[in-house]
Amino acid sequence: VQLQASGGGLVQPGGSLRLSCATSGFSLNHFPIGWYRQAPGKDPEGVSCISSSDDSTYYADSVKGRFTISRDNARSTVYLQMNSLKPEDTAVYYCATEFNPPPLGLLGPCTTYYGMDYRGKGTQVTVSS
Repeated sequence: VQLQASGGGLVQPGGSLRLSCATSGFSLNHFPIGWYRQAPGKDPEGVSCISSSDDSTYYADSVKGRFTISRDNARSTVYLQMNSLKPEDTAVYYCATEFNPPPLGLLGPCTTYYGMDYRGKGTQVTVSS
């Protein structure tokens, strides 16, 4: 099982980025995928999750209305479209999957970052003028 986030970079406030999470070693359409981020000196926080059953999506309050998660099962890839970026969005972003989803929580079937079964390497997002 492998997950690899990519697409990060330096962007000005108000700008956009699209992150990709390339997956392998499992059937993407069978398991939820979550996006997480960790800013310097802070604990990882959940950003968004997409379920496997009906593609329901979930977002942290801090990104609702600005970020959109989607999946392309044919490409084994999950995307995170990030618009109206703010300096406080600066962090390393990771994707992760859970093979035994817990009961639905704030991020749907995605639990905390360290609670996910498999976590990939991250990509740096820096929002600065």
